[in-house]
Amino acid sequence: QVQLVESGGGSVQAGGSLRLSCGASGRTSTGHTMAWFRQAPGKEREFVAAIRWAMIYYTESVKGRFTISRDNAKNTVYLQMDSLKPEDTAIYYCAAGNVPSGSASYRRHAYDYWGQGTQVTVSS
Repeated sequence: QVQLVESGGGSVQAGGSLRLSCGASGRTSTGHTMAWFRQAPGKEREFVAAIRWAMIYYTESVKGRFTISRDNAKNTVYLQMDSLKPEDTAIYYCAAGNVPSGSASYRRHAYDYWGQGTQVTVSS
């Protein structure tokens, strides 16, 4: 089992920045794909970004604004979010799993482990 705990959410005005962190514990592996998903009220949970080794993926709407990174020594993955927009408002979830690089990284059902989520609210 892998336990994931997110932190760093909050409220910010449009154009501002936030940095989310996700600490992993338990049977972690540097080979795991680590990802961020988000879910806005009344919407499906959607892919945001993923990282596995040197492979990094982003959904189109956050490219150039969000940066995912990983510190294997600390078992932590980060999501730096800049130039935030009101449409970025959602609960952000960290996910981990033995997900192969490529298109599978975008699929939420490919991930075995999930955090409890952290709220991000962007006001206009």
